[in-house]
Amino acid sequence: MAGNLQGKVALVTGASRGIGKGIAIALGEAGAIVYITGRNVKVDDFKDSISGSLLETKSAVEKAGGICVAVSVDHIDDQQIKSLFEQIEREQNGQLDLLVNNAYGGVRSLIDAKSKPFWESDGVFGMLAIKSVCEVTISQVILPRR
Repeated sequence: MAGNLQGKVALVTGASRGIGKGIAIALGEAGAIVYITGRNVKVDDFKDSISGSLLETKSAVEKAGGICVAVSVDHIDDQQIKSLFEQIEREQNGQLDLLVNNAYGGVRSLIDAKSKPFWESDGVFGMLAIKSVCEVTISQVILPRR
């Protein structure tokens, strides 16, 4: 896959760990400029026992040969999301080719819910709101420039 995304710009939300981190690394390895977001910029920022940080992901993307821009964003804050897309618009001249809308702030509530179905946990509505705000914001900030 190396090189087939050369010149493309990608955004991976929720890239501090897990699936988002893996996708960011693969996109960087394939040649994309990868913007990553999350709340934990460095290891010291952990607010609970769930590990992972933007700087760790950025380092892994760069080790795989990619270019990575880490942006601290709390995706429950609409203004931070809007600022993120405005930053990408400025820095990439309006180019954003791929959005991986992976941010989810309810990991802790899912762990705490244990045997309950995810739709009965406290975090499910936050997940849906985060996804919607990113989609609306990209349509308002990036797409009109195309």
